[in-house]
Order: sequence, then C-alpha cells, then structure tokens
Amino acid sequence: MSGSLRRAAGSLLVVGLGGAELTGLERAWLRLVRPGGVILFRRNIVDAEQTRLLLEEATGLGALHAVRCVDVEGGTVNRLRDAIAAMPSAQAVCSASSPRSPSARDRGHPFVHPTHAQKTRMDGAQFSLAGGAPGGDASKQIPYGNDRKKSKGKNLARVHGELVARAVRAFGFNTTLAPVVDLVLPESIEVMGTRAPAADPEQVTEFAREFLRGLEAQGVAGCGKHFPGLGGAEGDTHFVTPAIHRTWKQIWEEDLAPYRALHAAMPMIMTNHAAFPNTKGGMAPASASRFWITKVLRERIGYKGIILSDDLEMGGILKFLPVEDAAVEAVRVGTDLLEICHSAELILRSFEALINEAERSAAFRTLLLERARSCERKRARLYAGGAGRAGGVAKALTAKQLEKLRDEIGRFREQVAAIASAQEVEARATSPAERT
Repeated sequence: MSGSLRRAAGSLLVVGLGGAELTGLERAWLRLVRPGGVILFRRNIVDAEQTRLLLEEATGLGALHAVRCVDVEGGTVNRLRDAIAAMPSAQAVCSASSPRSPSARDRGHPFVHPTHAQKTRMDGAQFSLAGGAPGGDASKQIPYGNDRKKSKGKNLARVHGELVARAVRAFGFNTTLAPVVDLVLPESIEVMGTRAPAADPEQVTEFAREFLRGLEAQGVAGCGKHFPGLGGAEGDTHFVTPAIHRTWKQIWEEDLAPYRALHAAMPMIMTNHAAFPNTKGGMAPASASRFWITKVLRERIGYKGIILSDDLEMGGILKFLPVEDAAVEAVRVGTDLLEICHSAELILRSFEALINEAERSAAFRTLLLERARSCERKRARLYAGGAGRAGGVAKALTAKQLEKLRDEIGRFREQVAAIASAQEVEARATSPAERT
C-alpha cells in the first residue's frame, strides 16, 4: 500500500526545476516523487534542443502521460520570448479582433453587463488532442499573416492560439497555461497589465474560444485561468491573499461567463489564491475551497477536465495555510494537480504530507488513490499519441523551420500592432508573473 500511496501522491504534483539541466539532486527526488508533470520557466529554457532534452529526461523520471507545461500567454508572460520571439498580448489581440471593445484606456469605465454570455458555446465535444479541431486536421497549418487575401476574415485570436501552440510544441511542451480569462477591471490593472483580454465577458469568451481552437488545431492543451476570476483583485496573489468584494451575482454572470460557456473546451482550469468574502466561499482562497472547486466548478458548471492549482509557493495560499496543509486541502476539496514551481524542499514536504495524511486517514487514502487514477485517465486521454506525435509531444523542428516560425510570429505581432497600437497599454515592467 505504501508504494501505491507514494505513486499516487507524486502523480498529483506538477513541479519546477532549477536550471537548464538536471542536477544529481533533482534526478534523485524526481525518481522518488515521480511527478505527474513538469513546468519550465525562462531560467530553464535556452533553446529548443536543450529544452526538449530537459523535458524528456525530467518527465522520463515521472509518471506516465506527463504534463509538460509552460506559461506562454503572449505579452509580458511568455517564457519562450527570449528563445524564439515576442508574442502580442491577449489584450492587444482581443482589442484588434474586436475594435469596438473597451480598450485598455477605458478600463476604468463602468462595467457593461453581458446580454448573451450563455449563448457562446464551443462547437463540438469534450476537448481531445488526438482529434484536432472540429472538422479539421490537426496536422495542417492554417495560412495567415501579412498576406491580406489569405488572412482576411481570419480570426486573430485563433491565429494567436495557433502560433502559441506551434511555439510550445517546437520546444517539446504539450500544454500552455493559457488563455487568461480574467476580466479587465479597475481593481486589478496594476497587477494584471495586458494579460486579461477585455472588460466585457462576451469578448473575453469570444477571444478564449478562438484561442483554444487554435491550440487544439495544433495539438496543444490549454488552461483557462484564474478561476473564479482575478479581475476584482487589488492585491497580487504572489504575495497576499486578496479579498475580492464582488457579489455572487457579479461573479456568476460576469467573471464565470467564460468558464460557463467554454468549460468543455478547456482541458485544464487553474484556480487562484484569492478569497471572495461576499460569497459562500468566505475568506478561504479559492484554491482551498470546496465551495469553488467542487460545488461551483464541478457541480454547477459541470467541468470534467483537469483542475490545476496555481503555484502553492505563492503568498496568496501560504499566508493562509502552510504548504503541507495547502497540498492536502487542495486535494481534499477537489483539485487534480498541484503546481509547485521552485523549491525542491516544498515539493518534498507536500509529497510527504499527502502520503502521511493518506496513512492517517482511510477516507483521505481512498480519495487520494481515486484522484490519482482519475487524473491519470484524463492525462492519458489528453496526451494520447496522434499523427506526428509520441505521447502528446511533437517532432522537433529543423533550424530552418524554427526560423520560419520566428518570422511568422514577428509578422503576426506587426499585424496586431498595426491594428491595435492606439489601444495597446504595456503592463508594468516589474510584473511578478514575468520574474521567472
């Protein structure tokens, strides 16, 4: 039983690494923990060949069907920016796609309530990388770019998703932690910068729908974030547990509109570390709340995919619970995968805490083993091999193909800038999300 508990506990962790190569110590604890996934940051990424080798070795020491994830949203949060190219932000693409949408300069204006948010539904069935986009071939690249005849009528958000997917695939990833579907609200402007697409839930939903279609067409899993919404957060969850004083009605009708409309198209959803005191969630961070994860996301919205916690090293959760308790509570309230991005010590403490709680409590042991089995099935479905893929990982590109992709990203960035330059506002240079 002890061996099965250890395997189960490790398979629920998505872990970070220290540098561009594994150290002997990292190899040792990866063999012990056998995590369900790896997340890389700029500190880990030099070029495509090195990154693919690092991912291959790290995930080879982990659980089957491992998540290989990276934050590539575009804009300020793009861990591949130095290695391949800068990508326009979600806000710039959304603004260029919807010229009548509230611009970044209008973010302080009163919110306009949606009227058709529930009518926006993703076409097709539950997300699957193996099948590609509905009615399409995932192995075919859709033409776009500065050729106006080819790109006329082509949705910019979908092109954005396709380019993000092609970039992360080239580096050996199978998942990008995007799109952000938080709303552009006055409270969070300083923290979120240009990461949030728009103020109007309908426009956020439309952007996310097309972005996800672009990812799916290229065989990459996306992750909607940060559930149930950070638009109303004045504080930064990297450091504090913000209290978001929005009502349940506001959250349900506005912040949750993208999740309600697109949950079947989101392979993963990431929970945040903010509290919502005007709801039944009270002062507990959403990432440690049964109300938000089980009652709202699973039961009321009907989400069936993978629920991923935001980094358990962040102040937003650690100011509420020690990391050991946070890991146990996140699993207890319904989380599938726990993200711990930096510290080997905190990874090991969380791993041992899950095992210790399972040995102490028969109920938690049953829960842990079932959660591990369920999550393994979900990962297997997501990352099943398809044409040109092995275990959800794309074939390496040649140097010429990488250079071509770099040029395509550059042309797309120029295209978006030409449309949206009057509306674009840069995020603050010291955005915590971009420090790693």
